[in-house]
Amino acid sequence: MEELQELRGYIEGQQYHEALNLIEEMEEMSRSDKINKIGSFIKILLVHLIKQQAEKRTTRSWDTSIFNALFEIGRINKRRKTKGFYIKQAEMYELIDEYYSTALRYASLEAFGGRYEADELETMFDQNTLQQKAVGLLQTTFEYKH
Repeated sequence: MEELQELRGYIEGQQYHEALNLIEEMEEMSRSDKINKIGSFIKILLVHLIKQQAEKRTTRSWDTSIFNALFEIGRINKRRKTKGFYIKQAEMYELIDEYYSTALRYASLEAFGGRYEADELETMFDQNTLQQKAVGLLQTTFEYKH
């Protein structure tokens, strides 16, 4: 809210260059917020994919979590007015790499009742296969129509 008051002051004072700079800063803050939210859902997606791959099974709960993560990623990433996306596909792949280690640690607490450390759990599946599955699922979010 403070930024809007500052913007109003710039416009009323005819300080258009400052107003445009502030608008650019506000857009970047909004984009950063979107990236953080999407990253959180990518982490959830990866946790459940890791558990599926490591335990070689799935549950309705895991499937539901994967579906919900993909739904929220698609919803958050969609620009309503311009019909574009905040984050492009290549950036999604970077987020997979960024959140993988954290997701692995979380999954190690849940998979097999938390019996294995993250490095032990990681030996039970192929990381490349898992990441390719995540990429394929994330591609579907660019078709989001809601």
